Amino acid sequence: MRFMAIRNILRGNDPALLKTSRIITDFNKRLHMLLDDMRETLVEANGLGLASPQVGVLRRAVLIVDTEIADKPMEEQIIEMVNPEIIEECGEQTGNEGCLSVPGVYGIVTRPERVKVKAQDRYGNYFELLLSNTAARAACHEVDHLNGVIFTSLAERFLTEEELDRLAEDRTENEQDNEQKPDL
Repeated sequence: MRFMAIRNILRGNDPALLKTSRIITDFNKRLHMLLDDMRETLVEANGLGLASPQVGVLRRAVLIVDTEIADKPMEEQIIEMVNPEIIEECGEQTGNEGCLSVPGVYGIVTRPERVKVKAQDRYGNYFELLLSNTAARAACHEVDHLNGVIFTSLAERFLTEEELDRLAEDRTENEQDNEQKPDL
């Protein structure tokens, strides 16, 4: 029996983060191990999303946390998506965004308010999801990672030290209220 492992998260200057990931065609134990390890890594990092390139695997797999399911533990809020494609977008939201691969940096990014995602599960079965708000932002952010795009290249501006301090204060208050974190 194999236990899940926490993988190292690549940082923003790693060239692998700027490459396009390949389509997954083998839905086997290696993929399942990758997804399990990514799940463990995401939970340990306390983020809202993780793409396989962030752990050094240039394949099209992402995990996002659906914060709309607030009555379940984080592990049960995680959605696995293999070969995800955003097939519809609606509306617009502008807000702060961070990344596990760029720790401590936050920027203002505009994303769709709602998206429809077509993906496969770990067994190769196709499904579609309608996501909104934070989950839509996370899906877009993670699909960008699969295409070698880091949020810093999309940011309209970066948050100042004062804004980061306020964000940290707000995050502490929100965590006390069991709210989401902005790191994707």
